[in-house]
Amino acid sequence: MSEPLLVVHAASEVVPFAKTGGLADVAGALPLALRATGVRPVVVMPRYRSIAPGRFQLRGTGVRIAVPVAGRTVPADVLEGRLADDIPAFFIDQSAYFDRTGLYQEDGKDYWDNAERFFFFSRAVVEAVSALGLAPDVIHCHDWQTGLVPLYLDRFYRGAPGLARTATVFTVHNLGYQGAFWSLDMPLTGLPWDVFTPEGIEFYGKINCLKAGLVYADRLTTVSPTYAREIQTAEQGVGLEGVLRGRADRLTGILNGIDSSWNPASDDEIPARFGPEDLAGKAACKEALQRECGLQPSPRTPLFAVISRLAEQKGFDLVIGALDELLEQEIQIVVLGDGDRKYADHLKAAAEHAAGQISVTLGFDAGLARRIYAGADLFLMPSRYEPCGLGQMISLKYGTVPIVRRTGGLADTVFPFSAERGTGTGFVFEEYHPQAFLIACLKAINLFHEPDLWERLVRNGMRADFSWDASARAYADLYRKAVMDRGGAA
Repeated sequence: MSEPLLVVHAASEVVPFAKTGGLADVAGALPLALRATGVRPVVVMPRYRSIAPGRFQLRGTGVRIAVPVAGRTVPADVLEGRLADDIPAFFIDQSAYFDRTGLYQEDGKDYWDNAERFFFFSRAVVEAVSALGLAPDVIHCHDWQTGLVPLYLDRFYRGAPGLARTATVFTVHNLGYQGAFWSLDMPLTGLPWDVFTPEGIEFYGKINCLKAGLVYADRLTTVSPTYAREIQTAEQGVGLEGVLRGRADRLTGILNGIDSSWNPASDDEIPARFGPEDLAGKAACKEALQRECGLQPSPRTPLFAVISRLAEQKGFDLVIGALDELLEQEIQIVVLGDGDRKYADHLKAAAEHAAGQISVTLGFDAGLARRIYAGADLFLMPSRYEPCGLGQMISLKYGTVPIVRRTGGLADTVFPFSAERGTGTGFVFEEYHPQAFLIACLKAINLFHEPDLWERLVRNGMRADFSWDASARAYADLYRKAVMDRGGAA
């Protein structure tokens, strides 16, 4: 029997240690799921101020690395904790870079030295892997903060013990975030200027960390099959579509999964438990949510939900554009989220105007989010683009029918309901326009008032499988291909 592959996951945030978004969820869940596939995972990330050694039982490894930065060396200690009993997590401990209130920004502004911080982290990953003697088969790099890892490995570390044939995989979680910095930061990288070219890491006169990962990694992935195709187009390629088309034979879309804690049959944070065979608990959750949000309890009033960043990417131009006509229907809406002030102000004004019909909570409350998923009838996610999306998968699991635009991961996870065949899991529209969104909502309202069909639709969604198992197997297969690319034995 062959030895399990050793895969190091390099990420700037990992649940449960630090999180600002979905990257952390994936970087925390994927290693756990990989254990069943013949992969031995390890995690490497920065040790931020919020990662208190006492809270996470971190200990010293005795390893201290010296990372070249702009002609000098910056020392860092390597601490060790556990993502799980059998999954080590190593932390790059350098207080000048990471002992701060936020991960990437403070008071809404990016840290001025983010370029230096994550150039340092990318190289520190390879230094730490080498110093710890890990000899990984694959280093899996997540998003722009680790985009330089494959380049550093190729340029400076192929002669180090255990790294000669280490393969690299780079995952794009959201192409819109690229880590682009001005060209005068090049000396901070320690790289020669011959990589600062259109064929290398240069992008319209800037250093582009995400592009570095796309160009130099052995294999590329993104978080859904449809998004993998979309980012090769001018519409969604954010200027990098040519690079991605040039490496299309190395690019794979692998759908994210959702954590097993999202299960209405065992969720202790919702008023009543339920499952696809017994939906009585969902009715109790709906009544409780209506009361909590100041809405009149009514089982036959469709209850729409929004749990989201209030941002253009999430389709709030469509929500705002259709809201007045939507509120003319006998419906209720619950909104939880924060973000762009213009959307927040519009929603608050609507809540004042249509008191008792719409509830708006600005900010984020994890417990309320679970109660909304469990209690609502319909979930709105009309995104302009969506690399994968987790909200639609969670809503399906909780029997809350999604209304989505056909894009990215939404197209891969929500399928139009057919009353004739009894198949499908939600409502899908294509054109990015308020009227198209409104029509989908009206179709949903009409079907809601046909109880037998509605129950069939709800159960279809609840029975869909969005576990990490299939995704982990796809990643394991990809790792083996990357190892063979490097001439190793998978």
